[in-house]
Amino acid sequence: MSTASNSSQTKVQFLQRQAASLLIYQSVLQGEVSRAFLDLLQTIRYSEADARSCLQAYGNYFKCLAARNQNWEDYLITQILRDENPFSRLAGQREFENLPPALIAATQHDLQALQSLYECSSAFLSEWVQAVANLAVSPVVWYDEQLAGVEETKESLLIAKLHHMEDWGDALEDVAAYYRQFGTGLFAEYSALRYCDGQFIGIKYADPVNLSELVGYESQRDALLKNTEFLLAGEVALHVLLYGSRGSGKSSLVKALLNEYGKRNLRLLEVAKSDLKDLPQIVEQLRSVPQKFIIFVDDLSFEEDDDAFKALKVVLEGNLTARSQNVVVYATSNRRHLIREFFADRPAPKDNDEIHVWDTMQEKLSFSDRFGLTLTFEPADQKTYLNIVRHLATQAAINIDSEDLEYQALQWATRHNGRSGRTARQFVDFLKADLALSASNDQT
Repeated sequence: MSTASNSSQTKVQFLQRQAASLLIYQSVLQGEVSRAFLDLLQTIRYSEADARSCLQAYGNYFKCLAARNQNWEDYLITQILRDENPFSRLAGQREFENLPPALIAATQHDLQALQSLYECSSAFLSEWVQAVANLAVSPVVWYDEQLAGVEETKESLLIAKLHHMEDWGDALEDVAAYYRQFGTGLFAEYSALRYCDGQFIGIKYADPVNLSELVGYESQRDALLKNTEFLLAGEVALHVLLYGSRGSGKSSLVKALLNEYGKRNLRLLEVAKSDLKDLPQIVEQLRSVPQKFIIFVDDLSFEEDDDAFKALKVVLEGNLTARSQNVVVYATSNRRHLIREFFADRPAPKDNDEIHVWDTMQEKLSFSDRFGLTLTFEPADQKTYLNIVRHLATQAAINIDSEDLEYQALQWATRHNGRSGRTARQFVDFLKADLALSASNDQT
């Protein structure tokens, strides 16, 4: 065995001991990239048994980094900042000086151990693989200064600081402050999430709609923005019902809030009507999280004796538990009265089933009043519809005669879904694609 091989295996054993010694941050090394890293260390250590396995392990490690478009160092720091563990959870709720000393000591140890793994760059691993596999040249290293550079995100300052620190144990207070401000896990990683079957799921590609695309209903938009500002400022914000005709932009307005306020720690959590039964538990889970949450319920309506109705009523009206100040519900509906009413539901003159049956019916029909703020979206008239079309056409850089644009827009509305913001968007998207295709055909 060569001297270089002996040296690399000694270092590998040290790194394996460091990884095994973690007390708090074990899950940082459970991701796909981390597992590939540890597998590679293991094959380097026992490379004499099968050098081919060592090369295969390096290939798998390289592929994992390439799939994430991230180098090992940035990946490891990102996993540390997003890790959910006893320290990160408690640091998100308490000031640093109020954290248990044993927890601080354990976290300091882990950060120093993880720094040892951080310093084992892909370049080092490539050289070790070259030595143990007797290669003429070292394998390609996944590291590109331009490609792997840190993006301008909320994490970038702390990542840059850790990159240049000699001892990560000295960054403990900075890491705790990060957790307190930004939280951990999915809520730190994603601005848009979905709740489904008892789990939070991050939405990687959220709807890119922004407020500048939305025209009309300015008073409703301003009221919703002001209420959202209350939420972000830590003031009492109201639950909101956005009621009105289909295609009027109710859902788009709520989604656009994320692109307006996402960098200010706003999170949009989509909850389907079928999962509303879990709403009180969802709110309790979010209570101690540092982010501000809009629980978004689209196209809301209820049937008789619906469990979702009861769960939403608890959240809107409250119970003995104090209301969470970082959570509001924004719901859209095409119905002013959210519970469907049938003529058969109306009490008969001799209805003896319930003494105050009219009161019960009125309670159900007035459920929408539980929302502190109701914003009404009337159907778009021709003037509003054409204003939306002109605005979207300008944004799409469509350059045609205004009279022709309006004529085509009105024809589109007649033949399709009537005048609405959604119809205007569909028309402009179609027109843009049609003009682009025509221009392309003219060039050929």
